Amino acid sequence: MHAISSIFDKSSLIKSNVVKLASNTGFSARTVLTATALSATLLFSGLSQAAEPLKIGYSDWPGWVAWQVAIDKGWFKEAGVDVKFDWFDYSASMDAFTAGKIDGVTVTNGDALVTGSGGAKNVMILLTDYSNGNDMIVGKPGIKSLKDLKGKKIGLEVGLVEHLLLLNGLEKAGLKEADITLVNTKTNETPQALASGDLAAIGAWQPNSGEAMSRVPGAKPIYTSADEPGLIYDVLTVSPASLSSRKADWKKVILVWDKVVAYINDPKTQPDAVKIMAARVGLKPEAYLPLLKGTKLLSLAEGKKVFVKAKGFKSLYGSSKIADDFNVKYAVYKKPMDLNKAIDSSLATK
Repeated sequence: MHAISSIFDKSSLIKSNVVKLASNTGFSARTVLTATALSATLLFSGLSQAAEPLKIGYSDWPGWVAWQVAIDKGWFKEAGVDVKFDWFDYSASMDAFTAGKIDGVTVTNGDALVTGSGGAKNVMILLTDYSNGNDMIVGKPGIKSLKDLKGKKIGLEVGLVEHLLLLNGLEKAGLKEADITLVNTKTNETPQALASGDLAAIGAWQPNSGEAMSRVPGAKPIYTSADEPGLIYDVLTVSPASLSSRKADWKKVILVWDKVVAYINDPKTQPDAVKIMAARVGLKPEAYLPLLKGTKLLSLAEGKKVFVKAKGFKSLYGSSKIADDFNVKYAVYKKPMDLNKAIDSSLATK
């Protein structure tokens, strides 16, 4: 409000001197007024853009629900950055990003590549966590291993992260995708799908995978992200335009993340953090706490070690290269992505 009042005060001063300025310069008062109006328009335009909050889409995954701690604690305001978090189902969050409705979105590194391949260019700027067991292939009673899935139906979101997890597991088990039948199923609908009895297994992350097991007594994980740590990194990825124009604001968001991780991991403050996170997803704290065990939250110092350019799952670049190879091999998209453009570690590591 102070900035706007100042603009109006200055505008009044300009108008009161228009005639004098016209007389001194030889231009007509109308010409000077036109120029003044144009300047004011540009001034208000700049003010409006600066006042727009960063819009971030987040969804039901412990590493992203963690942002709720900062939201409820008012840490973004303390950091001097205006941020608006919008809650979505996972696939809907990517749709919103693709449509340009939000500036950034929380996704897996593999799904960031899928989104980019579809035309919604994005840059991964922060590692929030890696999945350490919360992503699961859950088999119905009687399904004891991935080998038992041969010739059977599995429900998951085709082209997204559980698809990659399944392919990784099948390869280790000596099977191919052609050996099973995929049924495209939204992640939040997988519990009902497994309970329907039509599927031998589903691919989902917590709390959806946990709900599936509670709906189908005897169902159990037959392959999880803990079997391949680093296969699924979770990131905050943003539009290149937003990153370019508001780099200082994104840096502040990243610094807040480090505060979030410390608060959740500290035994003294963890109960409060879990209470906040559980409330966001409608669970009791005691039910939500175990979900954190399957998610390895990464501080900035820990993330810095993963941002190195190297092969294999211990590197975001290496993991993303493996995801990229899978995506091209299985025709999720046609051409490999440029990982140097898809990942920018500078804000999180300096």
